[in-house]
Amino acid sequence: MKSQDSAYKYEKMFIGLPGEFLSRALELFHSQYQGNTLYRRYADLINARPSEIKALTEVPFLPVSFFKTDAIKTGEFEAEMIFESSGTTGQITARHFIRDLRLYRESFVKGFTFFYGPPQDYCILGLLPSYLERKTSSLVYMADELMRLSDHSQSGFYLDDFEKLHRLLLDLERKGQSTILIGVSFALLDFAEQFDMHLIHTKVMETGGMKGRRRELTKQELHEVLEKKLGISQVHAEYGMTELLSQAYSSGQGRYQPVPWMKVFVRDEDDPLQVRTTGEGLLNIIDLANRDSCAFIATDDVVRLYEDGSFEVMGRLDHSDVRGCSLLLL
Repeated sequence: MKSQDSAYKYEKMFIGLPGEFLSRALELFHSQYQGNTLYRRYADLINARPSEIKALTEVPFLPVSFFKTDAIKTGEFEAEMIFESSGTTGQITARHFIRDLRLYRESFVKGFTFFYGPPQDYCILGLLPSYLERKTSSLVYMADELMRLSDHSQSGFYLDDFEKLHRLLLDLERKGQSTILIGVSFALLDFAEQFDMHLIHTKVMETGGMKGRRRELTKQELHEVLEKKLGISQVHAEYGMTELLSQAYSSGQGRYQPVPWMKVFVRDEDDPLQVRTTGEGLLNIIDLANRDSCAFIATDDVVRLYEDGSFEVMGRLDHSDVRGCSLLLL
């Protein structure tokens, strides 16, 4: 049981007013520069001088690969949970040391509610067979908690029992029950190929990931198959990473919107210190929920970033590990 003194004041993290992000992000940068030894060493190595940094494009972004080799912590603490990324046999997986799971819950519940409304409004179904094999999956933890909050008797994980899932979806549709089916790409495709449906009250949300189970598809190809077979007009999508405590969501066309306490940028592949707010390049993310690890992450995802802050994932940097929710190429 955590003492009241150690409890987080979440309201300071979740942005409410325009213009707050800059001041909070710079405040967190200075805090993590002082309290995160590895991040400070990296910032010093690239000659980033905290006293001279005034814009978010000037903040050093830590390469995501460090989560595979080091315990990324701001301050000293014993982790309540260690989330691990997926990967094929022999791959080194990333680890995210979580000081307080309440912070992760607060972030993904507020993020889901921001885009879709309260979880209580839905029956939430999970089709995440490969992820359920791992007890350290942040995606499974999030889906399980959203199901619990939905408080619908039929919310739950449905593994490979496609017949049962099919019957349930038909029943929910007849009742007009708002439903979210969240699944890894290969499982959604397997299900869709067995059952033609016409879903009106169900949002289908893919999290990416073929994991070597099927031929790799582009996002467009995947969505076209799911839309045709399941009778839906748009496929929703969730963008998340083991190394992040917040998510971005797409309500169609593969264009993601980050939560308000998350901001994205692009960097040049040839000059990673050149960071921009629009255009094509490699994805940099500021996630204010990452207060106990590192909030400034340079990912290996190739993206197109738009002026409104939304982004499309176009693929992954050559030679980076293929894993988790970023296996689909565009």
